[in-house]
Amino acid sequence: MSTGHIVASYDEELAQLHRTITHMGRLASTQLSRALKATLERDGDLAAAVMADDAQVDALEQQIENQTLKLLALRAPVGRDLREVVAALKIANNLERIGDFAANVAKRSLALNQMPEVELTRSLRRIGDAANDMLTRVVTAYADADAAAALAVREADNEVDLAYTALFRELLTYMMEAPQRITACTHLMFAAKNLERIGDHATNIAETLCFQVLGQAPDAERAKGDDTALTILTPPA
Repeated sequence: MSTGHIVASYDEELAQLHRTITHMGRLASTQLSRALKATLERDGDLAAAVMADDAQVDALEQQIENQTLKLLALRAPVGRDLREVVAALKIANNLERIGDFAANVAKRSLALNQMPEVELTRSLRRIGDAANDMLTRVVTAYADADAAAALAVREADNEVDLAYTALFRELLTYMMEAPQRITACTHLMFAAKNLERIGDHATNIAETLCFQVLGQAPDAERAKGDDTALTILTPPA
């Protein structure tokens, strides 16, 4: 086998890994969009489909793991190639978790469908749209190997955190004012937290992409707008 053929084959394996990661990212984004739609429209069939399709995301993670292990074992990549393979493993893991969180949002929506609709459900749209915008942009940044775009996504996580904190406080107040809605609001709170965590995982992907492209993770500490751990509300008199 000629050296040129070996190099071409190696390059194609890296390119295939890149294509699989990009496909997985786009699938995860679709899952998130469908889960949010199912929740806002109280569409139980769509929610069930999202939950069932999570297996596709899981299968892609396994495929990527197999591809990376083969590359490490047979090609012994170094330098940027090694960073790309290691980054692929990390990114696939984050995308798999995003798929899980999307499925969890869909699962919560099924429980919410069994109860009277809570108006604050509409507030999930801001968090979900912001998280999915981050995910869509970071997948594009990965496809383009664009570290600057990845850093912009990383900064956008603060918007998701702020939206989550605002809804968290609204839900606590609403539960104190309408105790009969505590169960529904609790499901909403978990759904909102799942969306906020998706933003965190999109941020992880952005930081991993910076490592892949630049050889180092971002130095600066990113802004965080989630201060729910410090939230204290006084019950109404």
